[in-house]
Amino acid sequence: MKIYTKTGDAGETGLFGGARVSKASARVEAYGEVDELNSTLGVARAIGLPESMEGLLAQIQLELFDVGAELAAVPEKTEKLFVPALQEASIARLEEAIDRHEEQLPQLQTFILPGGTHAAAQLHVARTVCRRAERRVVALAAQSPVRDELRHYLNRLSDLLFVLARVANHSAGVPDVPWKGRDRR
Repeated sequence: MKIYTKTGDAGETGLFGGARVSKASARVEAYGEVDELNSTLGVARAIGLPESMEGLLAQIQLELFDVGAELAAVPEKTEKLFVPALQEASIARLEEAIDRHEEQLPQLQTFILPGGTHAAAQLHVARTVCRRAERRVVALAAQSPVRDELRHYLNRLSDLLFVLARVANHSAGVPDVPWKGRDRR
């Protein structure tokens, strides 16, 4: 089977369920951002992360694939998808992971800048891509039905990625980069 079909050459793509839509549609933007987020997590995992994060991020990548598949479906046909719908239990698991990892960290005294270790910087990139994906899903939800769990999951995931970036620095003995503001003279 060839990877190219030429069916998208006119600027349209097919959704699960058969509909064809513009590649610039809000739905395609939303699942495209989720795909990019998943890729940024793959990069973070490839550069090496503390062991406590590896299994967690592997599970999150699987769930993001499910989120993307749901977003890539005709809304009336999501029940026929070959992937399970994300449930509240996945959101609760993210919250538990936030709490568990945050216990290791010193309390924040200031805003921090993305940086420190390579792993932390990449997790901050993933966090910002996650926020963008969340915004795209919110925009889609203003036009078409989107289950609340998808928005909630992405919102919680961005919080987790912030915490994991801090853990990556902390585990390496590298301090977070504090924001000090600019000299305003």
